Amino acid sequence: MELQTLTFLTVGLSFALYIAIAIGSRATSTGDFYVAGKHVHPVANGMATAADWMSAASFISMAGLISFLGYEGGMYLMGWTGGYVLLAMLLAPYLRKFGKFTVPEFIGDRYYSQLARVVAVICLIFISFTYVAGQMRGVGIVFSRFLEVPVETGLFVGMGVVFIYAVLGGMKGITYTQVAQYCVLIFAYTVPAVFIAINATGNPLPQLALGSELVDGSASLLGKLDQTLVDLGFGSYTEPFNDKSMIDVCAITLALMVGTAGLPHVIVRFFTVPRVRDARISAGWALLFITILYTTAPAVGALARMNLVETVNGTEGSGTHYAAMPDWFKTWENSGLLAWYDHNQDGKVQYAAGKAFAGNGKPVFDGDQRGSQGERATSNPGDGEIQGGAPHANEIYVDRDIMVLANPEIAGLPNWIIALVAAGGIAAALSTAAGLLLVISSSISHDLLKGTFMKNISEKNELMAGRMAAAAAIGVAGYLGLHPPAFVAQVVAFAFGLAAASLFPVILMGIFNKRMNKWGAISGMLAGLSFTLGYIIYFKGVFIEPMAANVPENWILGISPEGAGVIGMVINFAVATAVARNTAPPPAHIQQLVEHIRIPRQA
Repeated sequence: MELQTLTFLTVGLSFALYIAIAIGSRATSTGDFYVAGKHVHPVANGMATAADWMSAASFISMAGLISFLGYEGGMYLMGWTGGYVLLAMLLAPYLRKFGKFTVPEFIGDRYYSQLARVVAVICLIFISFTYVAGQMRGVGIVFSRFLEVPVETGLFVGMGVVFIYAVLGGMKGITYTQVAQYCVLIFAYTVPAVFIAINATGNPLPQLALGSELVDGSASLLGKLDQTLVDLGFGSYTEPFNDKSMIDVCAITLALMVGTAGLPHVIVRFFTVPRVRDARISAGWALLFITILYTTAPAVGALARMNLVETVNGTEGSGTHYAAMPDWFKTWENSGLLAWYDHNQDGKVQYAAGKAFAGNGKPVFDGDQRGSQGERATSNPGDGEIQGGAPHANEIYVDRDIMVLANPEIAGLPNWIIALVAAGGIAAALSTAAGLLLVISSSISHDLLKGTFMKNISEKNELMAGRMAAAAAIGVAGYLGLHPPAFVAQVVAFAFGLAAASLFPVILMGIFNKRMNKWGAISGMLAGLSFTLGYIIYFKGVFIEPMAANVPENWILGISPEGAGVIGMVINFAVATAVARNTAPPPAHIQQLVEHIRIPRQA
C-alpha cells in the first residue's frame, strides 16, 4: 500500500477513535465539562496528563532542536521534565485540596478579589493562545507533508476534530480521548526510534544506543557525529554553549521549569481526580509516562542529524547529486519546510555550516517562493556570498520541525512506520490543543460569566456558554496556527515564559505566603506579563530587524526572548512583595484558608 493511502487510513482511524470516545463520554453537567466530574482514575489521569503535557513541541520539535543544538538542546529536556516534578510536588496537591474548577477561580478566592480573577483570566488567555499556536503549526506540518494537502486544509481538519471532542465532551471527553492519544503518540515515537537505533548501533534501546558504537565499529554514535559536524564547519555536537551562552541556557531552562508549574491546562488535570492522594499518585504515573518519550528524544535527535548528514553529503562527504536524492527530500521540498539553492551550480546538494541563502539572515524559500516540483531557483535573492567555514557552502535549509517526522523516511523504514509517525504527531498536537482550548473556554464561561458578570446564570446556560467559547477559541487557534512566530518548540517556550512571569508567582505565594494580598498579586501579574510579552514582541522582529533580534548584545543580561520569563518572574515577585508590604494584609479568614490548603490530608 502506498504511503499516502496508508497515512490517510491510519490518521482516519485514529480520528474515528477520538470522536467515538468523545461521543461516549459526552459531558452532561458543568462538573463533567470542567473537571470530568472529579472521578478519573489516577492511572488514566496520569496517562491523560502525559498526553496533555507532551504536545507537538515534545513530539515534533524537541528532538529536532536537540539535533541542531546538540548539548544546548538539553535545556528543553531539563526544563520541561524538572518543571513537571516541581508542579507535581510543590503545587498540584495543594490546588487539588482547594477543590475548585479553574486556576483563575483559585486566584480570585485566595486573593478575595474579582479583579484578581479577571487579571488571571487575561494572563491565562495570553499563555494558552501562544501555546496553542505551536500545536496548530504542528498539525499543519504533518498534514501538509504526509497527506499532501495545503497547510490551511490540514488545520481546518484538525480544528474540526478538536471541535467535536472538546465542545461535545468537555474535560470528560478530552480526558479519555487523551488516554487514547497517549497510546498512539508514544507508540509512534518509540517504534521508529527502536528500528533506527538497531540499524545504526545494533542496540534496540534508543537510550543506550546514544552512547553505543556504530555497527561498522568505526566509532561511537556521538563520537562520529561530533567529528562529522566539526569537519563540516559546525561546532561539536557534545560541546556546550556553541550557539547560546551559559546564562541564556540557564534562563531558558528555569523559565521552562517554573513556566510548567504555572501552565493552567496541566494544573487543571489534578482537579479531575477524587482525592488529594490521587493527585499525587496520578502525578507519579504521568512522570513515568512522560519519561518514556523524554529519555528517547536525545537519541532520536542525534540519529536524525547523522542520517541527514550522510544522506545529503553522501559517504564521501562531497555532496549528493540532486537527481540522485531520495524521494523524501523532494517531497519535503514541496511542503516548503526544506529548500535547496545550488551555490556553485554543480548540481550537488551540499550541507555544511552557514546560512543556505545568504544576505537576509533567514531562509527565503517557503511555500510561496518555491518553484514547481523538480524546479530549483536560478537566482539568489541574497548577496550571493558563500557563508560558513566548511570546505563546501551550505546549500540547504532544513526546518527543525521536520526532523522527527522525516527521520523514518531518511532511514528508509517501511511505510507503515511513517504513517504511524504522522498519526502520532497529530495526536500530540491535538491532545494539548484540546486541553488548552478547554482551559480558555472554562475561564470565559466559569470565571468571567458565572464568577464575575452573570453570577445567576443557570448551569445549562453556563455549559452552553462554555461550548460556544470553546468553538470561538478553536477559530482563533486556527488563525494563529497559520501565522506562527517561530518553530513549534520556540513558540511553546514563549508560552512557558508568560506562565513563569504571570501565574506561577501568584500561585506559589498564594499557597506559601499568608501575607500576600490582592493588590500585590494583581500588580505582580500585570508587571510580569507586561514585561515578558513586550520583550518577546520587541525581539521577535515586530519593532526591530530580525537580525538585530538575534544578537545577544541587544538582550537584557544576554537572555533571549525564550528565557525572558525568568526576568518577568523576578519582576512579578519584586512588585508583588513591595506592594503587599505597603498595603493592608489579607483578612483573617483568607490567612486561615492558606493554612488549610497547605495540609493536603484529605480531599
